[in-house]
Amino acid sequence: MKKWLMAGITLLTTFYCIAQTSPVRWVFAAKKIADKTYELRLTATVAAPWHIYSQETPEGGPLPTKISFTKNPLVTLESSPQEKGKLIKKFEEVFDVNVLYFDRDAEFVQLVKLKSNVKTRISGSIEFMACNDVQCLPPSQVPFQIELN
Repeated sequence: MKKWLMAGITLLTTFYCIAQTSPVRWVFAAKKIADKTYELRLTATVAAPWHIYSQETPEGGPLPTKISFTKNPLVTLESSPQEKGKLIKKFEEVFDVNVLYFDRDAEFVQLVKLKSNVKTRISGSIEFMACNDVQCLPPSQVPFQIELN
Protein backbone atom coordinates (compact mmCIF):
# COMPACT_ATOMS: atom_id res chain seq x y z
CA MET A 1 0.00 0.00 0.00
CA LYS A 2 2.81 2.42 0.93
CA LYS A 3 4.55 1.63 -2.36
CA TRP A 4 1.43 2.62 -4.37
CA LEU A 5 0.90 5.75 -2.29
CA MET A 6 4.50 6.88 -2.83
CA ALA A 7 4.28 6.12 -6.57
CA GLY A 8 1.08 8.19 -6.79
CA ILE A 9 2.57 11.12 -4.90
CA THR A 10 5.70 11.03 -7.08
CA LEU A 11 3.60 10.97 -10.24
CA LEU A 12 1.42 13.89 -9.11
CA THR A 13 4.47 15.91 -8.07
CA THR A 14 6.06 15.30 -11.47
CA PHE A 15 2.93 16.47 -13.30
CA TYR A 16 2.69 19.53 -11.02
CA CYS A 17 6.32 20.49 -11.71
CA ILE A 18 5.89 20.06 -15.47
CA ALA A 19 2.71 22.16 -15.42
CA GLN A 20 4.50 24.98 -13.61
CA THR A 21 7.25 25.34 -16.21
CA SER A 22 6.60 27.75 -19.03
CA PRO A 23 8.88 28.43 -21.97
CA VAL A 24 7.67 32.06 -21.97
CA ARG A 25 8.74 34.71 -19.43
CA TRP A 26 6.99 38.08 -19.27
CA VAL A 27 8.25 41.49 -18.13
CA PHE A 28 5.87 44.46 -17.81
CA ALA A 29 7.02 48.10 -17.72
CA ALA A 30 5.91 51.68 -18.40
CA LYS A 31 7.95 54.54 -19.83
CA LYS A 32 6.81 58.15 -19.71
CA ILE A 33 7.21 59.60 -23.20
CA ALA A 34 5.38 62.92 -22.77
CA ASP A 35 3.30 64.81 -20.25
CA LYS A 36 0.53 62.36 -19.18
CA THR A 37 1.51 59.89 -21.95
CA TYR A 38 3.07 56.50 -21.27
CA GLU A 39 4.24 53.61 -23.36
CA LEU A 40 3.41 50.25 -21.81
CA ARG A 41 5.75 47.42 -22.78
CA LEU A 42 4.69 43.80 -22.37
CA THR A 43 7.79 41.81 -23.30
CA ALA A 44 7.90 38.06 -23.83
CA THR A 45 11.13 36.10 -23.84
CA VAL A 46 10.45 32.79 -25.56
CA ALA A 47 12.82 29.86 -25.03
CA ALA A 48 13.88 27.88 -28.11
CA PRO A 49 12.31 25.89 -29.75
CA TRP A 50 9.00 27.43 -28.63
CA HIS A 51 7.03 30.29 -30.18
CA ILE A 52 3.94 32.39 -29.41
CA TYR A 53 1.39 33.68 -31.85
CA SER A 54 0.65 37.18 -33.10
CA GLN A 55 -2.51 39.04 -32.15
CA GLU A 56 -3.28 38.93 -35.88
CA THR A 57 -3.26 35.13 -36.25
CA PRO A 58 -6.23 34.31 -38.51
CA GLU A 59 -9.34 32.44 -37.46
CA GLY A 60 -9.05 28.69 -37.76
CA GLY A 61 -5.46 28.83 -36.58
CA PRO A 62 -3.95 28.57 -33.12
CA LEU A 63 -4.95 30.88 -30.28
CA PRO A 64 -3.70 34.42 -30.99
CA THR A 65 -2.12 36.44 -28.21
CA LYS A 66 -4.80 38.56 -26.56
CA ILE A 67 -4.18 41.51 -24.26
CA SER A 68 -6.99 42.68 -21.99
CA PHE A 69 -6.88 45.83 -19.87
CA THR A 70 -8.97 46.41 -16.77
CA LYS A 71 -10.92 49.66 -17.03
CA ASN A 72 -9.35 52.55 -15.18
CA PRO A 73 -11.30 55.85 -15.23
CA LEU A 74 -8.02 57.79 -15.00
CA VAL A 75 -6.49 56.24 -18.13
CA THR A 76 -7.33 56.27 -21.83
CA LEU A 77 -5.95 53.59 -24.18
CA GLU A 78 -4.62 54.97 -27.46
CA SER A 79 -5.42 52.54 -30.32
CA SER A 80 -4.47 48.88 -29.84
CA PRO A 81 -1.25 47.19 -28.76
CA GLN A 82 1.44 47.23 -31.45
CA GLU A 83 3.72 44.26 -31.99
CA LYS A 84 7.50 44.51 -32.19
CA GLY A 85 9.93 41.73 -32.94
CA LYS A 86 10.69 39.34 -35.76
CA LEU A 87 7.30 38.16 -36.98
CA ILE A 88 7.34 34.89 -38.92
CA LYS A 89 4.61 33.89 -41.38
CA LYS A 90 4.29 30.19 -42.14
CA PHE A 91 1.63 27.95 -43.65
CA GLU A 92 0.59 25.29 -41.14
CA GLU A 93 -1.12 22.25 -42.64
CA VAL A 94 -2.61 21.30 -39.27
CA PHE A 95 -4.66 24.53 -39.23
CA ASP A 96 -4.80 25.03 -43.03
CA VAL A 97 -3.92 28.74 -42.58
CA ASN A 98 -0.88 30.99 -42.63
CA VAL A 99 0.07 31.53 -39.00
CA LEU A 100 1.98 34.51 -37.61
CA TYR A 101 4.33 33.93 -34.70
CA PHE A 102 7.37 35.09 -32.74
CA ASP A 103 10.05 32.52 -31.95
CA ARG A 104 12.39 34.49 -29.68
CA ASP A 105 11.39 37.80 -28.21
CA ALA A 106 8.12 39.61 -28.74
CA GLU A 107 7.10 42.99 -27.46
CA PHE A 108 3.60 44.41 -27.30
CA VAL A 109 3.49 48.20 -26.93
CA GLN A 110 0.40 50.10 -25.81
CA LEU A 111 0.17 53.90 -25.59
CA VAL A 112 -1.92 55.27 -22.73
CA LYS A 113 -2.79 58.78 -21.59
CA LEU A 114 -3.63 59.91 -18.10
CA LYS A 115 -6.65 62.18 -17.83
CA SER A 116 -4.84 64.20 -15.16
CA ASN A 117 -1.43 64.23 -13.48
CA VAL A 118 -2.01 61.50 -10.89
CA LYS A 119 -0.25 58.33 -9.84
CA THR A 120 -2.22 55.25 -10.83
CA ARG A 121 -1.73 51.79 -12.21
CA ILE A 122 -3.04 49.87 -15.13
CA SER A 123 -3.77 46.19 -14.86
CA GLY A 124 -4.99 43.40 -17.06
CA SER A 125 -3.92 40.07 -18.45
CA ILE A 126 -2.26 38.59 -21.47
CA GLU A 127 -3.45 35.27 -22.87
CA PHE A 128 -1.16 33.31 -25.18
CA MET A 129 -0.34 29.84 -26.42
CA ALA A 130 3.18 28.45 -26.72
CA CYS A 131 3.92 25.80 -29.33
CA ASN A 132 6.92 24.08 -30.85
CA ASP A 133 7.14 21.86 -33.94
CA VAL A 134 5.71 18.89 -32.03
CA GLN A 135 3.17 20.16 -29.52
CA CYS A 136 1.26 23.09 -28.10
CA LEU A 137 0.87 23.82 -24.43
CA PRO A 138 -2.59 24.73 -23.13
CA PRO A 139 -3.31 28.47 -23.34
CA SER A 140 -1.87 30.49 -20.45
CA GLN A 141 -3.16 33.70 -18.92
CA VAL A 142 -0.72 35.98 -17.09
CA PRO A 143 -2.04 38.91 -15.04
CA PHE A 144 -0.08 42.17 -14.92
CA GLN A 145 -0.11 45.44 -13.01
CA ILE A 146 1.97 48.41 -14.16
CA GLU A 147 2.56 51.57 -12.12
CA LEU A 148 2.14 54.92 -13.90
CA ASN A 149 4.05 57.56 -11.92
